[in-house]
Amino acid sequence: MAGESGVVVLGSTGSVGSNALDVIGRLPERLRLVGLAACSSWQRLAEQVKRFSPAAVSLYDSSLVEKLSEALNGARAQILSGQQGLLELATHPECQTVVAASSGTATLPAVLAAIEAGKTIALANKELLVMAGSIAMPLAKARQATIIPVDSEHSAIFQAARSGKGSEIEKVFITASGGPFRDSSAEQMAEASVEEALAHPTWSMGPKVSIDSATMMNKALEIIEAHWLFDLPAEMIEVVIHPESIIHSMVEFRDGSVVAQMSPPDMRSPIQYALTFPERLVGCTPRLSVGHLASMSFYRPDVERFGAIELGYRVVRTGGSSGAVLNAANEALVEAFLQRRIRLTDIPVLAKTVLDRHELISEPDLADILAAADWAVNEVRKCIA
Repeated sequence: MAGESGVVVLGSTGSVGSNALDVIGRLPERLRLVGLAACSSWQRLAEQVKRFSPAAVSLYDSSLVEKLSEALNGARAQILSGQQGLLELATHPECQTVVAASSGTATLPAVLAAIEAGKTIALANKELLVMAGSIAMPLAKARQATIIPVDSEHSAIFQAARSGKGSEIEKVFITASGGPFRDSSAEQMAEASVEEALAHPTWSMGPKVSIDSATMMNKALEIIEAHWLFDLPAEMIEVVIHPESIIHSMVEFRDGSVVAQMSPPDMRSPIQYALTFPERLVGCTPRLSVGHLASMSFYRPDVERFGAIELGYRVVRTGGSSGAVLNAANEALVEAFLQRRIRLTDIPVLAKTVLDRHELISEPDLADILAAADWAVNEVRKCIA
């Protein structure tokens, strides 16, 4: 077995980050927590520091650092803050693996710095590849950094694809639960409340990811991720509704064989796989039973009701700065919906409007990507106004 590996978790107080800490806590002989980072949840961050005793901790909101320091009450962890704090954590010399667990763009420069430093990235942050896949993937190849997906769908593709060569893959199927409105009419979706949209039938997630699931924008983003992770054109990526969430994705090879990765829905499973790759250690998640397999259904999504999916294919075909625009526009629109300023069904419609208005930058650098994202947010504000 490999020796102890140092881990930094960016976004430790969120759903994925909390699950990552659970996995790390169960494997003390294999994994050592080096650093933790959160945006503003200083109380929960303080609790995590007291439990795991990391070497360093970072709070993005600098105004809350004093509260964190008082709560730690003399703990030995070095306290960092802001964007610089994230950069220092992501490139910490004792860290071999960075868990990119946070959503949003704040950690984007830090994750790119970790790739530059040759770290292994356990990637749950969609924004890295959706916005900056054209930068991240060539950089990872040049620096021999490994990117292992943590999203259940991409982890499943990553695992299933190991059954053959990349050149032998004919198609990948990304499964989707369908969210809370998979059986609803367009009219029902248009009238959906925030509370209804947040009530995911399978997974327990944060508000942003839950709303993305309700609109199926999460699948649009996952199409873009799959394109970058596995070097696949849009035509080789298909979304399939699978309400039971037992098969997380499938890979079809050119001989007609289809390899699927199956497990009960639990984020700790793909997280542990990423943190212990290429080994498979004893897991802490529920096991698959015959009962799980008794009834499984699959069907194609209704792209009329879930128009967001087509935006993912569009970004893959268009490339350039379009991913940054779609991602930023969606973030702003989700926030507007949570504030009850727009309807759920406005999200994909207005995201398309913003994409239509964007002047594409074909080969953007990081500054271009961040500028395109800012432009998209401002454009969303104009659309809503």
